[in-house]
Amino acid sequence: MRASNSDASEPGMTTHRIEALTDGIFAIAMTLLVLTLDLPEVEKGLTQVRVHNLLIGQMHKFFNYALSFVLLAVFWIIHHQHFHVIKRTDHKHLWINIFTLMFIALIPFSTSLVGDYPEDWMDEFFFGSNMFILGMLLNWSWTYATKGYRLVNRGLDPRRIALGKKRGAIIPFVALLAMVLSLINPLMSSYVYILIPIILSLPQFRYKLSKKEE
Repeated sequence: MRASNSDASEPGMTTHRIEALTDGIFAIAMTLLVLTLDLPEVEKGLTQVRVHNLLIGQMHKFFNYALSFVLLAVFWIIHHQHFHVIKRTDHKHLWINIFTLMFIALIPFSTSLVGDYPEDWMDEFFFGSNMFILGMLLNWSWTYATKGYRLVNRGLDPRRIALGKKRGAIIPFVALLAMVLSLINPLMSSYVYILIPIILSLPQFRYKLSKKEE
């Protein structure tokens, strides 16, 4: 993504390096999620029925793997959409994104905790905290970049800026809801995160490009 001639005169650094780093961190985190899947050590000579039972007994781990993979995909899409309109960056914005990547890299660990101890409220609360902080950092990145058109083109539709802030509130809200539920019913709290891709897919949370923007 190259900056236009009008952008070149604006203060700030290009976003190429942080986009490359972001793609790499997301790819590694999504790949490491598969390591959260494992079977308990068992004796040799298992029967077919026993293997089936072991796999069924690990269904919560498969669910957590799929959930975290989808959530990472959602975070990557949001980040990609942000940087489609964020044309430059600065020192503070760089560090906001670096801290965002730090918590992205933490997701495989928090997913592993939930998979290994599904009935422990603290693990679900830790996972929710991971999601909450990520949501806040993504929202902060967007708010900082768009405030006063600091890092975006001045022709950016104000409705798109407002919608970005509205979308940015969804992840922290859902994470808080899951964290509260983890104190009551840890096994059910993970299912709350399914709301994130569902809500974001609703028409009122999607920006429709105008003919001029297309």
